[in-house]
Amino acid sequence: MVDMSNVKLRIENIVASVDLFASLDLEKVIEICPNSKYNPEEFPGIICRLDEPKVALLVFSSGKLVVTGAKSVEDIEGAVSKLVEMLSKIGTKFHRAPQIDIQNMVFSGDIGMEFNLDAVALALPNCEYEPEQFPGVIYRVKDPRAVILLFTSGKIVCSGAKSEHDAWEAVKKLLHELEKYGLTESYF
Repeated sequence: MVDMSNVKLRIENIVASVDLFASLDLEKVIEICPNSKYNPEEFPGIICRLDEPKVALLVFSSGKLVVTGAKSVEDIEGAVSKLVEMLSKIGTKFHRAPQIDIQNMVFSGDIGMEFNLDAVALALPNCEYEPEQFPGVIYRVKDPRAVILLFTSGKIVCSGAKSEHDAWEAVKKLLHELEKYGLTESYF
């Protein structure tokens, strides 16, 4: 049984795609979006930064959005609600409620033990380690899909997860593999 009691994970960033089911006139939208930038020669959408919740929205004329910088799913929902409210004031017609799809969640964390990364890279399948290029082991989890960066200190970065549950499951699988190959004992 994998001991997860010392593992800590914290959300660093969530990226979501959103469909507002509405066509947008970006020339009108730019006027109502605070802290925004629109230069169609450089980028086909509006880059809008909200202070509360603190996120960035990429807004396209198709009514599609990308929300990034969120620390919670509630932040994304709040940002979309705020934008929908602003768009309603300029007469935007929505065909249905917005659809939010989480694309990527990034977590930082700590496994609570140190590792000899040379031994980890030799033993574990689905990993890469090129210490001259990057100081951590890159471990790929197939199900749930995620990538975990593991450092000597036991610090980790988990990306590619679609939910917090998936991130925890990915870390659990990494710990299981580390235990299976006897790599959870200290080498230092």
